[in-house]
Amino acid sequence: MEEPFLNHSSKRASGQFDREDWASAYGNVEAELTNISLKASRGKIPTEMNGFFYKNGPGRLERNGHWVHHPFDGDGMISAVQFSNGEVNLTNRFVRTKAWQEEEVLGKFLYRGVFGTQKEGGIMKNAFDVRLKNIANTNVVKLGNDLLALWEAAEPHALDPITLETKGISNLEGTLKKGEAFSAHPRFDPGHYGQKRMVSFGVKTGPKSTIRLMEFEVDGTNSGKLISDRQDTFNGFAFLHDFAITPNWAIFLQNAIAFNPIPFLLGQKGAGQCLSSQKNGRAKFWLIPRNSGTFAGESPRELDAPDGFVFHHLNAWEEGEEIIIDSIYYRDFPSIEPEENFREINFDSIPEGILKRCQINSKNNKVKTTQLSPQCCEFAMVNPRFVGLKGSYSWMASAAKKCGNGPLQSIKKIDLKSNEELFWSCAPRGFVSEPLMVPKPNSNLEDDGWVLVLVWNGCRRGTDLVILNASNLHEEAVIELPLSIPHGLHGTWVAE
Repeated sequence: MEEPFLNHSSKRASGQFDREDWASAYGNVEAELTNISLKASRGKIPTEMNGFFYKNGPGRLERNGHWVHHPFDGDGMISAVQFSNGEVNLTNRFVRTKAWQEEEVLGKFLYRGVFGTQKEGGIMKNAFDVRLKNIANTNVVKLGNDLLALWEAAEPHALDPITLETKGISNLEGTLKKGEAFSAHPRFDPGHYGQKRMVSFGVKTGPKSTIRLMEFEVDGTNSGKLISDRQDTFNGFAFLHDFAITPNWAIFLQNAIAFNPIPFLLGQKGAGQCLSSQKNGRAKFWLIPRNSGTFAGESPRELDAPDGFVFHHLNAWEEGEEIIIDSIYYRDFPSIEPEENFREINFDSIPEGILKRCQINSKNNKVKTTQLSPQCCEFAMVNPRFVGLKGSYSWMASAAKKCGNGPLQSIKKIDLKSNEELFWSCAPRGFVSEPLMVPKPNSNLEDDGWVLVLVWNGCRRGTDLVILNASNLHEEAVIELPLSIPHGLHGTWVAE
């Protein structure tokens, strides 16, 4: 490594960035590797960490000189890093979606992208073509014998968990109808009702929006079996990427967003670019009772939510009559207009994500909001054993500077009780993706484990896998991957 990262924890984050370093991550993944042995370039790989680190994200961003308009339109590429007693192996594969295979043969984009990518040929070629391209690029989870590549506007693609070979579209043993939306943001219940579950949802949007809430077994021979299923309809258009769970509730935040489909139909914009903040609109919390909880069978509850826009929630839990939910708020919906180039984006011109807490009183329907940190952040998580419970710690990606927007260059740990913060920074030339907290086996300490994070190393124009101690954020190992992986989205850890 030509220039090492700031490989220690500190009370503050620092550093600047070079836009060329940040933008250099955006390119096509040029190779598919199979079971390549990796070594730590610095530090020692923990021998107690055994399992698979799976990561999904856009891997194809350009065809025949034509770039996607937004990286969220890039075709899904899965990376799998296997840890076994200190040995590490890497495999990666593109998800063989129908559209990917068709475009791979012809070497050009044949489908429009949700976030503004156009087919070649201008507006006339794009107008009234409303086909969705299932790009399977947002998340990856294991359910039953399959690895699922998720994209929230359609069904998942099933992959082999070892080879990553694509099996095809999955309807989850008959659960989903053809083309039915299935969230890319499931939540894993750690066992509030005696067994682990995957809780997920699908949305049908329009003047009224319907949420289908589903729960699946995840352990044993019945893994993948649907065990809970309900549907609820609400007024208004719903743009929902994430949600949160407690033992009794599934909590959704309906952003105050309007959708004008006319520019999409006319071929001028992608569907995602037709979203805008609703003037005089009011965001809403939708509280849906889980079928195993105290309020099973009751109608959902609806109450006003704070102003702002939310992609991701950190966690939620219950304290007596209160439901507490921590979320990352933007002051407005961040969008890239048709004339903008995402690789030249001005961070100062778009809103930053701020971590806030909402305390919802289920009796009087009042909401109290407090800011937990003023620093730009994203991709926050708790120890997975504390999903739906009050945790003491959270790990997240954050900007290097204390205030204002900027690229994600640090991993931050927050003590949720004292608000004390620790940082690991790869600034000025490194850029982090979503961190994943992996608990140490057989340990009951909440912050005993590791944090895994893919880092774009601007020095060598490649991707590093960094392993941090979850307690103090000391760097334990850095593995230089023989791949250049663009800034990605979500991932998962599957223990052996």
